[in-house]
Amino acid sequence: MIKSLAFYALLITAVLTFSTGEQVFAQADTSQTTIDTLVESTVSSSEPDETSQNTSNILDMQRGEGFSLATILRGLLGMLSLIAIAFIFSNNRRAIDWKVIITGLVIQLLLAVGVLYVPWIQYFFEAVGKLFVLVLDFTKAGTEFLFSSFASNSIESAMQNFAVQILPTIIFFSALTSLLFYLGIIQKVVKAMAWAMTRLMKLSGAESLSVAGNIFLGQTESPLMIKAYLPKMNKSEILLVMMGGMATLAGGVLAVYISFLGGEDPVQRLLFAKHLLTASVMAAPGAIVISKILVPQTEAIDKTMEISKDQIGSNVLDAISNGTTEGLKLAANVAAMLLVFIAFIAMFNYISIWIGDLIGLNDSIAAITDGRYNELSLQFMLGYIFSPIMWLIGVNAQDITYLGRLLGEKIIMTEFIGYVSLSELKTAQVFADPKSVIMATYMLCGFANFASIGIQIGGIGSLAPNQRITLSKYGLKALLGGTLASLMSATIVGMLLG
Repeated sequence: MIKSLAFYALLITAVLTFSTGEQVFAQADTSQTTIDTLVESTVSSSEPDETSQNTSNILDMQRGEGFSLATILRGLLGMLSLIAIAFIFSNNRRAIDWKVIITGLVIQLLLAVGVLYVPWIQYFFEAVGKLFVLVLDFTKAGTEFLFSSFASNSIESAMQNFAVQILPTIIFFSALTSLLFYLGIIQKVVKAMAWAMTRLMKLSGAESLSVAGNIFLGQTESPLMIKAYLPKMNKSEILLVMMGGMATLAGGVLAVYISFLGGEDPVQRLLFAKHLLTASVMAAPGAIVISKILVPQTEAIDKTMEISKDQIGSNVLDAISNGTTEGLKLAANVAAMLLVFIAFIAMFNYISIWIGDLIGLNDSIAAITDGRYNELSLQFMLGYIFSPIMWLIGVNAQDITYLGRLLGEKIIMTEFIGYVSLSELKTAQVFADPKSVIMATYMLCGFANFASIGIQIGGIGSLAPNQRITLSKYGLKALLGGTLASLMSATIVGMLLG
């Protein structure tokens, strides 16, 4: 009975919010900027709005009014809505430990308040962000050596492309992470964070190590630290291991997204580095909150925290070599993935736009959306499917279809595609509210997409074959939980920005 009432309440809310969004669109200024996305985005062409934000300092915005009662209430609505969705899909509502849930939300709030308003916490995250920016600069040295012209001693304009400018970052950062892991630096940081999580949120030692490790490592690398515990983990612990991987970002791709969003501007690079790092850290307690609602802990837990002693190399050079090889595989995989997914998007749009033109729907779409979309494209479909959720979490009503589209691209394709689109939209200044860019940055943080289900079943399943059935059973639940955790971070940051 409770499940049915909650479901219908959410359904009614979604319909109402969608209707509200439509009314706002009808009143919105139709002046927008043309955006030529990688997949022929359907944003209409016109001159930029005079009120468009200056993207050179998009995250430097100090909103004059700050957060208010209205924005706090809006944020609370979003947080409660996300918790309600998790509650609906919980497999044991009576066993939910609400103290753990509240503790996790408080930690997320404190992190957001600290990064946005507390100077010494801002300084800490900016200092770590500077290290990521520095890594990008170090990568340039190797990239320029490989791709510079002998004639000009610089990288020619024809070589200024994604493959040359972005993919080398993944390779170098993978090698650096491998070195830090070999030296035991990452393990010490992870263990300190895991100790705090175990004490504050009643987690087992193994699952807290995995979640903390995901802040720095990928969704298949982090479980390596606890592979001795994986076969004995219960269902609640396994789900959190999966969700921890889906809700956070590995260091290598984090550096790439700094390049995407910050470009060559050192100020923007630092600002996005700070917020991307914060998003990944905030996602850890967020994943715990949602996970312990979806599958509450009902069994006794082992608080032992011992990181696997397995080495990733026999010496420093071996560790760097192994990391380089893994980074090369990841970079090649990213390049192939982008090629295929963008090609599929183009193919889908070709067919859907042709159908829209055949039945006369394209003109209607342009009229209904006031020129924001002018064809029956995948971007249009995703934007409107997810726009009610965007309104609920506090996104400006004029931007909800843009962020809805980004969320859809992340879930269906990967966050890589989402960040590419966010970079394009940000450059074109299509957002009515600069806060939308920040919220999208947090919302896209994480590997919560359909491809990750297969990656985790294969990766974690190889470490603990007896858990394959559980991994397969909880794949979609982990995807839902990882998405909700990222949305929770975006909601909290949007609420505090005002």
